[in-house]
Amino acid sequence: MAAPTKSTDASISVTTGHSATVSAAENVPLQYSLILDHLIGDKRQIKDLNPTVMGALPSPQKTEEQKMIERGMESCAFKSLIACVGGFVLGGAFGVFTAGIDSNVGLDPKDPLRTPTAREVLRDMGQRGMSYAKNFAIVGAMFSCTECLIESHRGKSDWKNAVYSGCITGGAIGFRAGLKAGVLGCGGFAAFSAAIEYYLR
Repeated sequence: MAAPTKSTDASISVTTGHSATVSAAENVPLQYSLILDHLIGDKRQIKDLNPTVMGALPSPQKTEEQKMIERGMESCAFKSLIACVGGFVLGGAFGVFTAGIDSNVGLDPKDPLRTPTAREVLRDMGQRGMSYAKNFAIVGAMFSCTECLIESHRGKSDWKNAVYSGCITGGAIGFRAGLKAGVLGCGGFAAFSAAIEYYLR
């Protein structure tokens, strides 16, 4: 009777060993799962996209002078200066253009029937161009400076910066003529800035 007991024990051990092997095999992931983990899973290594590795020319290190120039060009003072110069040129050209199509340029209010000379016409055109240039330069500098300061304060570069800057610029210009003119200037400049930003973006 001892032999059947041994055979039963052997069959039980074989069955247990087979079950353990099957459970261990079920717990082991497949090879393609391991590959996917290394390609797109959590085990994926982030490679450094160095231009020299990608085959491009290496970019030289920036010197302190170059960094200083970049900081200066990104400053609000430089942006305001560029806007002031651009506004001056644009305003001057616009003033001369409007003076060129105005039939009353060079006329003497005391003697409107007298034909103005070329010198008088050019003088009036220069005066109007200079007036427009100054106004455009002031508006451009104010708008650019306030927009840069607002952007630096908010830490964001979106359409709201231009709207806030337009409201401040228009309000400051309009308040010289009164409270109502300041409110209208704020709303008008803000709406115009919003329209420009919407068109550009």
